[in-house]
Amino acid sequence: MTADPSTTTSRVADPATTADLPEARASQENRPPAREGVEPGAWLRVCALDRLQPGRGVAALVGGVQVAVFRTGDEALYAVGNIDPFTGAAVISRGIVGDRGGVPTVASPVHKQAFGLADGRCLDDPAVALAVYQPRSYDGDVWIGLR
Repeated sequence: MTADPSTTTSRVADPATTADLPEARASQENRPPAREGVEPGAWLRVCALDRLQPGRGVAALVGGVQVAVFRTGDEALYAVGNIDPFTGAAVISRGIVGDRGGVPTVASPVHKQAFGLADGRCLDDPAVALAVYQPRSYDGDVWIGLR
């Protein structure tokens, strides 16, 4: 899927349009800091929801950080760091989406390590994890919350 650049550019959300969104919470402390000028707790628009194909990922630059955003077959949204911790390559968004024992996963396209989409943990090496971000669907768009 090739994303339209006009729909993937990160923008600081207008507080008036995101008043109904809950404050973003960090789920992991190893997350890189957001870009200067982007408020913690801000929501950034990634793309229109209908641009995400179920079972596929897209990469987005969110607050200066590469994030892989996924929409699964059951319409759930997940957002994790796009950098493969084993290779340093920005490839997680191109990984293979599936599940292991009922846990939604993405497998790195490089060495195939599987990561839980909900918690970022590597199922093959529990000492390694991807950063996890808080995605929301709001008014037909996908938003990512920053810590």
